[in-house]
Amino acid sequence: MDKTGKYLVKHFSELFGSLFFILFFITSIVFFIKITALTSVIKMNFIELGTLYLYLLPKTVVYTLPFTFFIALSITLYNLSKENETVVLFTLGYNPKKIAKLFLALSSFLSFLLIVDVLVLIPISKQLNTNFIEYKKSEAKFNIKASEFGQKLSNWLVYIDSSHDDKDFKGIALYQEKNEKENEKFILANTANIEKEVGYLKLKMTNGKAFEFDKNGEVKQIDFRQMDINTKSKASLEPMQSLKEYWSDVFTNESKAYDFSFFMLISLFPVCTTLIAISIGIVTYRYEKNGVYFFIFCTVSAYFALAVLLSKLHPQSSFVILSIVSFFISHQIYKKRIESRY
Repeated sequence: MDKTGKYLVKHFSELFGSLFFILFFITSIVFFIKITALTSVIKMNFIELGTLYLYLLPKTVVYTLPFTFFIALSITLYNLSKENETVVLFTLGYNPKKIAKLFLALSSFLSFLLIVDVLVLIPISKQLNTNFIEYKKSEAKFNIKASEFGQKLSNWLVYIDSSHDDKDFKGIALYQEKNEKENEKFILANTANIEKEVGYLKLKMTNGKAFEFDKNGEVKQIDFRQMDINTKSKASLEPMQSLKEYWSDVFTNESKAYDFSFFMLISLFPVCTTLIAISIGIVTYRYEKNGVYFFIFCTVSAYFALAVLLSKLHPQSSFVILSIVSFFISHQIYKKRIESRY
């Protein structure tokens, strides 16, 4: 790489780093909020939340790196055009094709890393994430807190007046809605405690009343000294699949086919749009000072929307078609705006 190339990469990397941090931080917050929503059902400490976040890192990178590259390249070249540095480079004989070759090489390398992420890291992290959540559920460490509505134990809605150490409760009420197999039920108990069995969560209640409302409107009442309610048996953890096994049904499993097509399109975004970034970044600032951000927004929005739409309609071939068409359009825009003028 010559000195001019190093100069361009230096300016690009500085902006790329700051933009990536911002986008990565925003995306991480969104994913972390989704993770913390699990704590309403499963009790997890900060380390376990961090573990789930690490499992989502490969997906976070796919969402942030491609768009960061495109935005950073467009704005870097725009800033250089604003200072007339690109005009000086072209005047001194530095051909725009060299800029295109330089950043196409970088974008191709980035797309390669993202494809590896999609094909290798995301399947592994997804399986680890699913099994980790199922494991936590099987531990039966549920948050049942005093004076809170909407809490569930198996298929029972639970309310308690007070608790001690989240295990011993006083003034407990349970309600089960009517379903096809069972009648509507309501249970009141003076005290209760939770015992963890292997794969079960057992609620042991003492000194209470149980009511059952049948279809005819009759109410049956039972007074009890002790009653136990068990949760369902723990969910079995799925064995880890090899990458070959994981992707073996990519053409028959609709959800997996969509994920494959969408993430492949996002991974190929840098190399497909590098020439567009160069075309909208290199401008004559006196006449084209206000269009770069509009074109950035339009390009990202259009590509993302088409990636979602085509991945739903025909995931098996959409990533190939859209990537080829996008690169062709990029090349045509580059020839018209840059190659013919400089």
